[in-house]
Order: sequence, then C-alpha cells, then structure tokens
Amino acid sequence: MSDARTPAQIEADIVRRREQLAETLDEIGVRIHPKTVIGDVKARVASTVDQTAGRAFVAVNRTMSDVRAQFVRDDGAPRLERLVPVALVAAGLVGLLAMSARRRR
Repeated sequence: MSDARTPAQIEADIVRRREQLAETLDEIGVRIHPKTVIGDVKARVASTVDQTAGRAFVAVNRTMSDVRAQFVRDDGAPRLERLVPVALVAAGLVGLLAMSARRRR
C-alpha cells in the first residue's frame, strides 16, 4: 500500500483542515451577523425602490408624451380642435364646483 501517510503528514492535514474550518466559520459568522443581514436587506430594498421608481418614471413619461401628442402637433402647434372642447369642459367643471360651494354656504 503506497497510500500510507506518516504521523507528521496526518498532523499537517489536521492543522490545514482546522484552519479551513476556522475560515469557514468566520465567513458564516460575518454572513449571519445582524449588521450584515440588515445591510443586505437595505441594499435589496434600495435596489427594488430604484427599479420601481425608474419604471414609474418611464411609465409617466410615456403617458405624458402620449397626452401631449393628443394636444400638440409634431411641428409644435396646438391642436385647437382638441384643446377647445377640453378647455370648455374644464371651465364648466370649475363653474359647477364654484356654484356648489356657494350653495353650501
């Protein structure tokens, strides 16, 4: 059997394995430390908020562009055929609200 090891080799292996185990336990200790866990959670939450805010910004920007396209031509001129009816409806709603407020007094 050529696999026979000397006591010194066995002892060296034990020392090496003990050091590896100590490193592994230190890594586990760092990973489960409350400050590390809280830091990881904060980072994930911040990342999620950033992604959500980015998606919301893109959605709002797209919606505003779509609305603007309904009321402004490509050359920048207003589309009066669409603006005038909206302005009249808005003015009517403001008038109704004002009349409603006066009746309550």
